[in-house]
Amino acid sequence: MGKGRLEAFSDGVLAIIITIMVLEMKVPHDDSMEELVKIGPVFMSYVLSFVYIGIYWNNHHHLMHAAQKISGGAMWANNHLLFWLSLMPFASGWMGENHFTKWPVVVYGVILFMNSISYYILVLCLLKANGKGSTLAKALGSDLKGKISTAIYAVGIAAAFLHTWISLALYAVVAIIWLIPDRRIERTIEQG
Repeated sequence: MGKGRLEAFSDGVLAIIITIMVLEMKVPHDDSMEELVKIGPVFMSYVLSFVYIGIYWNNHHHLMHAAQKISGGAMWANNHLLFWLSLMPFASGWMGENHFTKWPVVVYGVILFMNSISYYILVLCLLKANGKGSTLAKALGSDLKGKISTAIYAVGIAAAFLHTWISLALYAVVAIIWLIPDRRIERTIEQG
């Protein structure tokens, strides 16, 4: 089964998610710095979420590039991932509007956690479709970075019950970890 439509659909959904997030930021009704500062938490939440969507787009692109085949299961796993990613604008907006209080930060963390789990499920489906000896399997290896990220999200969710800034710091750490490009797939394809 070809992967072009899956990639195009995913790119379109991710573009819409980013568009929805930016449209949720309301423009201040006057020109004072005080009004601009008031939307600071919404902007900070947007920046973190934008980075996450960018990370998923980048990794999804590399994943699809390395996969030679997709299956019906992989298509549903991809939709599962897109479902959780599509909740980012809601969680991001709620968190920013409420100045990073406990429950919005918890919900944001749960969505990050589920994004990670659903991405892992997509990877498993693609590995099954492409085989253990595939370029994709060689490139992914044990995916320690992904497993550590998922664990940090879980700790971040629990930390929100102590102090939300600990959670936000942990969520930002994962984003920083993934901003450093993961070159496993590129290297494997170049060597291939």
